[in-house]
Amino acid sequence: MSALLTLCVVLLPLVTPGRGAQRWEPCTDLRPLDILAEVVPVNGAMGRIKMTQVQGVRGLQLSAAAPRTVSFPASRIFSRCDLFPEEFSIVVTLKVPSLPPKKNEYLLAVVAEDRDALLLGLRYSPTRLHFLFLREDAAGAWQTRVSFRSPGLMDSQWHTLVLAVSEGSFSLTTDCGLPVDIMADVPFPATLSMRGARFFIGSRRRAKGLFTGLVRQLALLPGSDATPRLCPSRNAQLAELSIPPVLQGLAGKPDDNEVLKYPYEADLKVTLGSRPPCTKAEDAQFWFDATHRGLYLCVGSEWVSVSAAKVKLDYVEEHQSLFTNSETLGLEVFGIPKVGLFVATANRKATSTIYKWTDGKFVSYQNIATHQAQSWRHFTIGKKIFLAVANFGPNEKGQEFSVIYKWSHRKLKFTPYQRIATHSARDWEAFKVEGEHFLAVANHREGDNHNIDSVIYKWNPTTRRFEPHQSIATSGAYDWEFFTVGPYSFLVVANTFNGTSTRVHSHLYIWLVGSFRLFQSFLTFGAADWEVFRIGDRIFLAVANSHSYDAEMQLQNDSYVINSVIYELNVTAQTFVKFQDIPTCSALDWEFFSVGEDYFLVVANSFDGNTFSVNSIIYRWQGYEGFVAAHRLPTFGCRDWEAFSTAAGSYLIYSSAKEPLSRVLRLRTG
Repeated sequence: MSALLTLCVVLLPLVTPGRGAQRWEPCTDLRPLDILAEVVPVNGAMGRIKMTQVQGVRGLQLSAAAPRTVSFPASRIFSRCDLFPEEFSIVVTLKVPSLPPKKNEYLLAVVAEDRDALLLGLRYSPTRLHFLFLREDAAGAWQTRVSFRSPGLMDSQWHTLVLAVSEGSFSLTTDCGLPVDIMADVPFPATLSMRGARFFIGSRRRAKGLFTGLVRQLALLPGSDATPRLCPSRNAQLAELSIPPVLQGLAGKPDDNEVLKYPYEADLKVTLGSRPPCTKAEDAQFWFDATHRGLYLCVGSEWVSVSAAKVKLDYVEEHQSLFTNSETLGLEVFGIPKVGLFVATANRKATSTIYKWTDGKFVSYQNIATHQAQSWRHFTIGKKIFLAVANFGPNEKGQEFSVIYKWSHRKLKFTPYQRIATHSARDWEAFKVEGEHFLAVANHREGDNHNIDSVIYKWNPTTRRFEPHQSIATSGAYDWEFFTVGPYSFLVVANTFNGTSTRVHSHLYIWLVGSFRLFQSFLTFGAADWEVFRIGDRIFLAVANSHSYDAEMQLQNDSYVINSVIYELNVTAQTFVKFQDIPTCSALDWEFFSVGEDYFLVVANSFDGNTFSVNSIIYRWQGYEGFVAAHRLPTFGCRDWEAFSTAAGSYLIYSSAKEPLSRVLRLRTG
């Protein structure tokens, strides 16, 4: 460790201490002394000190203030004795700027004013952190400098340093890391008098060497090493011993009708464009939604509205008629970074198409051979981008395969990657549990047998292929939906038909010890889709019931006009309970979306027993009233809905299972 350390002892011809002086007893008060708080009075009566927020953390910028403004007499904290403690710790939290070579800035200086002598100081340079002190005896006075090699402060981050001193031992701990120790030949003096001295924060009493960074904490702990009090810490860079009250809480918010007490600045990063993720990396950063003219702040994992124009859905208008190769049974809207926005259509005949959003419209981009495709699922594994199709029919050789395609960054196309044997596949669901990737296929039937296994496949990072992981018995499976609640992972299946009746139970499974186990069952009627969504802290699960049929009963036209159900999670009971029944006409899909602060559900109504020309309905969330019908949209054999947004606005797209035409609708807001 000594190779990293430098100890410089400088002998200076300083004044000889006076004779016959009184012997003082060492100070033994072990309370933390908040040195920074002494220059930041609570009434704000100061000049040119700026409060600045960087990375969500508040600190003080002192460089614009006169040195004496940010100083105070030592007698203010050394009221019972005049001696600086022989053993102590100095704790400082700071963010320092880059400095040119050989430049030094003072964090703290204790100066004997009558002789302008530096009694104690803490300063840093681009390569060193220096602790200085004056030692006096009958032979004269020596200024000693203990130097630590730079602990890497100039990285534009906050850091907390603990300097612990005990006689000849000097220790520096940075961000609760391993301490760097020095055993010096010259110990810290046991009788360093503070009589007539003054503390200067961020300077050495002079204009030269002013601290130009930000300081959040500067505290003195007499008599002991402060490291055990601070460490370990969940946020070691901001470990706290004593923080001035003005830097705690919302410093920028005035009390009652008072004006701001301090000049306040914030280092802001504002993201433009579509809604970015809100994670720890974006915490305390802003996002400006230009489409809706709103400013949002990332708090925890949620974007919180700071200033937003009230955006409400006024009406829906047709934006584009998208002619497809044949009837479309499923849609998947997805984006590829630096390439664009796409929609994949699952078409009944031999070719399905991927369209790219170009100049405000979807245009044909790539055709892919499929076999009565039912749905697409986009997902990623690391940097790999995949698209899986659920094929309902056999290929030319009579074989049933669904196919996973991988995006080629060179060809800018999707290319075949893996074939998986399926049985009249209706849906794929991609998800991640405990760091591992999975795909679940909804096998609808094998021949005339609807009571077959659907399969969950697990990604093998060695072979780079999906391999069977778990089989689950299903009855005419139509859809899988994955979601999480806190640390728990769930997978729910929509069972449609058991061979004689659509009155079957659909099941919710929970992940336990490496596989999914039954958690709850729901009585459903030709269930075709599950949609999970959240409103505030509430979690909902909506099922689309398509058909009430039993082979032993005569089919009636009104058997297609039945209730679909919204369930809500009761956290106390640990179960989903019925929240609302909504009358639907052979519902095949739900899609949840939001506009401004309003929440909506749109249902794909496909058939009322007489005609495929039925209205699909947008329901608005009305709190206590639940979901209330807001807009009725004429559709023909509606099969699937997808919501998406671009820089130009928000849209819905729906597919028709009865005509080769899908429609893009624009949500007009006011």
